Amino acid sequence: MKRFKCIMILSIVLILVFENSKAQNLYTTPPENISTYWVSPENPTGEKGNGGRTNKGAKGNAFYIVAPGERKIIFDQKGAGIIKRMWMSGSIAKDAEQRRAVRIDMYWDGAKKPAVSAPIGDFFGIGLGMMVSFDSELFSNPEGRSFNIMIPMPYRESAKIEITNESSTYVLFWYDISFLKVPKIEADAMYFHAYWNRNLKTELGKDYEILPKVNGTGRYLGTNIGVIGDPAYKGTWFGEGEVKIYIDNDKDLPTLNGTGTEDYIGSGYGQGKYYGRYFGSLVSDKENDLYAFYRYHIIDPVYFHKDIRVTIQQMGNASAEKIRELVTKKANLQLVWVLGMNESRPEQIRLLDMEMGKVPEINSNDFPKGYTNFYRSDDVSATAYFYLDRPENNLPELASLELRLKGMQEKVWGKAIQGK
Repeated sequence: MKRFKCIMILSIVLILVFENSKAQNLYTTPPENISTYWVSPENPTGEKGNGGRTNKGAKGNAFYIVAPGERKIIFDQKGAGIIKRMWMSGSIAKDAEQRRAVRIDMYWDGAKKPAVSAPIGDFFGIGLGMMVSFDSELFSNPEGRSFNIMIPMPYRESAKIEITNESSTYVLFWYDISFLKVPKIEADAMYFHAYWNRNLKTELGKDYEILPKVNGTGRYLGTNIGVIGDPAYKGTWFGEGEVKIYIDNDKDLPTLNGTGTEDYIGSGYGQGKYYGRYFGSLVSDKENDLYAFYRYHIIDPVYFHKDIRVTIQQMGNASAEKIRELVTKKANLQLVWVLGMNESRPEQIRLLDMEMGKVPEINSNDFPKGYTNFYRSDDVSATAYFYLDRPENNLPELASLELRLKGMQEKVWGKAIQGK
């Protein structure tokens, strides 16, 4: 009993010391030569003592009006600094098309090519250009009408952020960006990057690339993914595909291999609506086969020293009876794996490992009874986030406006899925 009390007292002391150290970080003297600045329409340059100049100091320039086709630089700084947080809102919070048509680009240290290039809605942590209230470690949307990002973005010489209105309507654009001016950035500090892409119809049996191969040293932060299920597979589960991360000269096989889509985002046996600090599923609409979900590697860092590539298998699951129905309707699929029973014992039946000619036909009595995984083809998009040891990457440019918007109104925005 005495030993137990000693352990309890020691635990309380350690907790108090830890809490005190956290508090000290909040109220200790500011570090030398580091200053806080905000950039917003009320102080576009962030210059000291230059905020609220319009309308005699009253609220007078809280937002920008960005015309169709216009490019607006919203952050342009010289010298070393670290962006700590960004908040944005306006018509982009209300207009689904603008969330895909308005793009955000970020440039570090005078680079010609942006390190970040993505549709503004998808960039802020929600796939499919949706608006959903959530709060995660890196992004938040407190009431479903704003965008916040809390990823630190260091730069050594300069930083520029611009938005381009590629929609057909005017954008009302509120924002503020909090950053620190610092004497210098640590030698080992890396640059923040983000990449978005969409595949309207994934190739049967071929993994979707969340992040094509990136060369350099860095850290993969994670992704948000949007899936628009092909109606041909209606009534089946889309998320059996495993995430695979190829690092440092991995060829045919990856070093990091997951066990399923919902497993990768911390759930299991299907996927409802939820959100957490590091993983969540913000849209889960089984009726329309629409899903938007995320996973961030904060406490489980994914480092790479030479290169990285991230993929996810395009694989679904259904009963053998449902598979027979799909085959009858000429759905494009390939059988992969069955969880069957062998004398009341669960059995994994790997159909692709079987010799040619020995795989039973789905309509035959010899086909194993049980839930069956199958390759499928869906409309998939994703934003990947990562740090890299250089201000530019070797990835393709942002996809065209046509590809970003194709079918979205009919497939997603025209359906009553908000909040599901």
